[in-house]
Amino acid sequence: MKKLSLTAACAVLIGLLTGCDSAQESQPIVIENIQGYSFDNNRELFQFSSLAIKDGKVLATGDDQLAQNYPNAEKINGQGKALLPGLIDAHGHVSDLGYSLLSVDIRGLASAQESAEFVANYAAQHPTLTWIKGRGWNQVLWPDQAFPTAAILDSQISDRPVWLERIDGHGGWANSAALRLAGIDKDTVAPEGGEIIRDAEGNPSGVLIDNASSLITSIIPKPNDADITLALDTASKHLLSLGVTSTHDAGVSALEHPLYRQIADRGEMQVRIYGMISSSNANLAQTLAAGHSSDDKDMYSLRSIKIYTDGALGSRGAALIEPYSDRPDHSGLMLTSGEELRSLFEQSIQADFQIAVHAIGDMGNRVALDEFEHAYATVGGRHLRNRVEHAQVVAISDIQRFKSLDVIPSMQPTHATSDMNMAEERIGAERLKGAYAWRTFLNQGSRVVSGSDYPIELANPFDGIHAAVTRQDKGNLPEGGWIPEQAMTVEEALRSFTIDAAWAAHQEDRLGGLTPGKWADFIVLDQDIFQGDASDLWKTRVEQTWLAGKLVYTRAP
Repeated sequence: MKKLSLTAACAVLIGLLTGCDSAQESQPIVIENIQGYSFDNNRELFQFSSLAIKDGKVLATGDDQLAQNYPNAEKINGQGKALLPGLIDAHGHVSDLGYSLLSVDIRGLASAQESAEFVANYAAQHPTLTWIKGRGWNQVLWPDQAFPTAAILDSQISDRPVWLERIDGHGGWANSAALRLAGIDKDTVAPEGGEIIRDAEGNPSGVLIDNASSLITSIIPKPNDADITLALDTASKHLLSLGVTSTHDAGVSALEHPLYRQIADRGEMQVRIYGMISSSNANLAQTLAAGHSSDDKDMYSLRSIKIYTDGALGSRGAALIEPYSDRPDHSGLMLTSGEELRSLFEQSIQADFQIAVHAIGDMGNRVALDEFEHAYATVGGRHLRNRVEHAQVVAISDIQRFKSLDVIPSMQPTHATSDMNMAEERIGAERLKGAYAWRTFLNQGSRVVSGSDYPIELANPFDGIHAAVTRQDKGNLPEGGWIPEQAMTVEEALRSFTIDAAWAAHQEDRLGGLTPGKWADFIVLDQDIFQGDASDLWKTRVEQTWLAGKLVYTRAP
């Protein structure tokens, strides 16, 4: 007779015998000799030198004697390395990150011409692609600071349509082939909340801002399940390598949501995702009616809705109360009408969905706060931990309304260091007093939660921690920091990427810290961020990433 292994025998005898399940068989793991840091359930920082985990969750933290409480545990020597809770990126775009890693990246190139040549090179290496897509251009960094044109692209690639998103995702650059396919010409009217940049004769130049981008994106073939899965896999591996164990996905599409649910339910989701369903989805009403979506392993949950008020500052799409300092005839773009915003707020609250509103300009932020105030007075919803994503330029008089309305400022520290070369030019010194104002928010008792806004910015959270603490770029400029009075401490920055980010997703009882009963998500670093020079924070590298007590990433030697 063939003998069964113990595991197989247990499977056969389930329901007949007790005490033979895999959870009871598993042994604890104790990681010793570490410089551990975490936040407790009161958001207070504490240190430890040993960590005990079992069945994917934290048993305890303690000193060198902790292992004595678990005599049968597997013991791992942490070699004195720094250990932190897994980091939570509170604002990113998962599939976009995957697609950007799989397409042409023109971030940081020195001119429109250099970008066009780079794209043409990429196209030559991928002759089977019917559309050439990419991302990352930023005219603010080019010598002339002028928007690029279709003609520049045409000189390098004209046989296939090209669509290149601006670095902030609030505009795009097309060649003439793409404009022709979309039927965009001198007579085309931009949709509300969008702008077609035109030349002196009124012809489309090749750049489309905010809602006008849909004229192109609507004709690009939609990704299928295989495309989305590949993007998710690519993005997940990248995030884990950077120490991000959980991310808030700011705008899950109608195609992505059911697929993410299936992948998580099959046990194949690699990084935790807290989803915000995009308000532009055609089946939004059905998604809201279906209620919160989650699983017992907290790998994919969806209970939030992403709504836009305005565009971005770099493309002058952010809605301002007064006109742009460097374009006096223009005050930005409102992407969603006031009537539609009010309806979306009401729908979301009635479905018990958290509202996460994209708002960058001071008008965009004011409108968002006004709608929260109206909603609370009419349909409620204050308990939902509603958020403003970015809260980037806020009128001084409106900052206190975040606290009085219990609205979370969900901010991205690297936006300050990316925008510091153009922000004052766009809005002037006076409005800058309420811009990127992390310290002002913290001092009034608001919980600032941090993210990266990848792929608009790089996904590395230590870039964000560095920017939050130093208010400098990686070259340690400007000296002393840009508006340094708004800086965070290392502790505050880490809190914003861990326990407070978990709280902003209603997950603080399961994620965001290494206290008993929470998931054992943690990272091992090559340096102690509390001990080194703040200027070196961005140099921090992740050596190991653990998710639910399992090692899921090890840095190559």
